[in-house]
Amino acid sequence: MRPIWVVDDDHSIRWVLQKAISREGIPCEIFSSASEVLERLETDVPQVLVSDIRMPGQSGLTLLSKVRELQPDLPVIIMTAYSDLDSAVSAFQGGAFEYLPKPFDIEKAVELILRAVRESQTEEFVEDSDTSAPEILGQAPAMQEVFRAIGRLSQSNVTVLITGESGAGKELVARALHRHSPRSSKPFIALNTAAIPKDLLESELFGHERGSFTGAQAQRQGRFEQAEGGTLFLDEIGDMPAELQTRLLRVLSDGHFYRVGGQQPIKANVRVIAATHQDLDERVKLGMFREDLYHRLNVIRLRLPPLRERQEDIPILAKHFLSVSARELGTETKRLSDSAIRIISEFPFPGNVRQLENVCRWITVMAPAQLVEARDLPPELKAFQQGGAPAFEKTAISSPSPNLWLAETDSILSATASPAFQQPSLGMSAGKYPVDHSATDVFTNLPVSLGSASWPELLFVDAEKALESGQPNVMDVLTAQFETTVIQAALKATHGKRIEAAQRLGIGRNTITRKIQDLNIDVKDID
Repeated sequence: MRPIWVVDDDHSIRWVLQKAISREGIPCEIFSSASEVLERLETDVPQVLVSDIRMPGQSGLTLLSKVRELQPDLPVIIMTAYSDLDSAVSAFQGGAFEYLPKPFDIEKAVELILRAVRESQTEEFVEDSDTSAPEILGQAPAMQEVFRAIGRLSQSNVTVLITGESGAGKELVARALHRHSPRSSKPFIALNTAAIPKDLLESELFGHERGSFTGAQAQRQGRFEQAEGGTLFLDEIGDMPAELQTRLLRVLSDGHFYRVGGQQPIKANVRVIAATHQDLDERVKLGMFREDLYHRLNVIRLRLPPLRERQEDIPILAKHFLSVSARELGTETKRLSDSAIRIISEFPFPGNVRQLENVCRWITVMAPAQLVEARDLPPELKAFQQGGAPAFEKTAISSPSPNLWLAETDSILSATASPAFQQPSLGMSAGKYPVDHSATDVFTNLPVSLGSASWPELLFVDAEKALESGQPNVMDVLTAQFETTVIQAALKATHGKRIEAAQRLGIGRNTITRKIQDLNIDVKDID
């Protein structure tokens, strides 16, 4: 591993950090000035740079600026005894990995440095270009049905009704229908009927003549005229007032309309796509929506699934939104760790895709590092993680879904925490972690009954015993056992196919390969 570089004009700070970092088994080199670091950068590059902000000669912020030019991917931690707002803002605007105010707790400082090391070792992230990004993202079966429907309707002018919860992306589907239709060269006009006051909606739709009402000082085209030859998207059609439902029905029936105050009929060559989050069948029964208009709109119905029904799409959507928000804010794209992806993928997202997009904007602005860990997620996601039963237990109770395999993993994970799966020793394996896989075969020696305790409860007991006995590296050992068991379960479920196993676990292909090597997992007998 490349060394950590520490630059500070205070000898005691350099000495303390060097000793603490060296105790972690990581080489560390110290410098007393920014000029020494810049000279050394001509021939060498560290794993992480830790720099004071105020030093004789060039400041830490100047050094940060020059390092970003020479080594843009190098994590830089800025230290300062002057913990003021300007220093913090300047550090982050300059691209610092993190800001460390003095005096600091040495253990927390080392934890931050180790986190920066993990960041620098993260797999290279290749950002998708705008040209390669599809207009609608989705690999879930429900979304594939939507894509097939868009394809079948590509050469049609038929009226379409899109149903789905708020924030699910109904307007995106409408735009895709327009873009792939014979009308794609003509305008796409969108109108949210719920956002326009009732007394103005008629004029918005059909336009008005001069003097037709107070304030109508000039003739004005409505949305139907603006969309001539193209597509008119009427969002939240279920909230349209009854009198306007009658006028819209007339347009759909004979293809003509009148401006407000107008005497001459205007021909409408417009394809109408409507959308609603409401149950129009129920509103028709209640007399709140015209049945004849409903049948005019409901020629082809597309149901857009909520995000909770397409959880496998959440990682690719999050990656896309993080990329988009980074471009908008002019910053580097944040990346989600495996633990952060797992939490985000399990969150129900009542606000659907729109809420996920907002979460990604929050992460882009507020997450302290490029690699986003579980602890960096917004409060509502962390609260969801900490409250109630684990997400995979909830999945087992609900209707079958692509994540149902997690419920099967539950019994295996319970076994890892039970006495039948205790590791007899902490002898070093060939991999990175001290795990002995010879103790028992996770697939054949599971206990017959695990009782009523959940696997986290059993794991708690196991961890408590290990801590009481003074066993070293408890976190590393238990984490390695957990990851080993889950990866073995995934490989067994996919008959040893690593790529498929990685996809089902929600991790990258390179990640599962690296973990198999680091954990010394024997895959020969898994088929």
